[in-house]
Amino acid sequence: MVGAAGPVPLATASADASFRRYFRLSDPRDGCSRILMDAPPAHEDCRPFVHVAGLLAEAGVNAPRVLAQDLEQGFLLLDDLGSTTYLDVLEQRDPDRVDALHADAISALVVMQRIEVAGRLPPYDRALLGRELDLFPEWYLGRHLSQPPDAAAAATIATVGARLLDRALAQPRVFVHRDYHSRNLMCSDPNPGILDFQDAVHGPITYDLASLFKDAYIDWDEAQVIDWLARYWELARRNGLPVDRDFGEFHRDFEWMGVQRHLKVLGIFARLAWRDGKRGYLDSMPRVRRYLRSTCSRYRDLAPLARWLDETGPASA
Repeated sequence: MVGAAGPVPLATASADASFRRYFRLSDPRDGCSRILMDAPPAHEDCRPFVHVAGLLAEAGVNAPRVLAQDLEQGFLLLDDLGSTTYLDVLEQRDPDRVDALHADAISALVVMQRIEVAGRLPPYDRALLGRELDLFPEWYLGRHLSQPPDAAAAATIATVGARLLDRALAQPRVFVHRDYHSRNLMCSDPNPGILDFQDAVHGPITYDLASLFKDAYIDWDEAQVIDWLARYWELARRNGLPVDRDFGEFHRDFEWMGVQRHLKVLGIFARLAWRDGKRGYLDSMPRVRRYLRSTCSRYRDLAPLARWLDETGPASA
């Protein structure tokens, strides 16, 4: 790449599950690096990214600033938050660092959830939540397992799905990142750096907690998850967020929200693998399926889905 002062070194920074690509620019003039996002306009719209970046900047969380933009060609120049993801560090399983990183992620989430977003972000409504659930029978069952649901299975999925959506839509609504997990959180100063926020919506308060604590890429003991959830709940209450005063009910909302998310994630991972050729996502499917099986088995209204999961193949699928 050639800048006003001559050639600027360009290196691949990362790619994600979309058509976006990211390149790291090293500016010889000041020794700083920046990120160039290439989002082909035929497939991606940069405007939501720019809009949400502005909301996060107003709130004071550490997200990339948009330094320059060419929306017609799909280019954004962004702050560089480094190359060390949460996942890079969490995989080392150092208890002190694991706890500290999650404490920072919880604090940042509370700050984001205090942003007034009514009318400023799309609603996470029944239609959108439902379209996400539809990915599960189409892509995970039909394409990945080659077991499209018969009439009985379709009825089970529809009944459980309706209950999940009713529960989700009854929750208080706040800023929802939609992919608040270890691959989109960077170890940085201040910590965390927050990426991939362009799909943010106004939706259920437990959604990002399910993304964070029931992460598709790394898992934790249930006792640890409940401890982190309780810490969030206490901090949220102190900051005036509308969490349920009964922690048991709040935990149930979190669990059911996780089921909706994990059904969606299985569908998305299957679509990424079989439509887009991104086969690496298949490695995370067994973990997501275990989340589903474990949660559904604990609740009578979700038990039909747990039984049906047992009948559709091994947990490794």
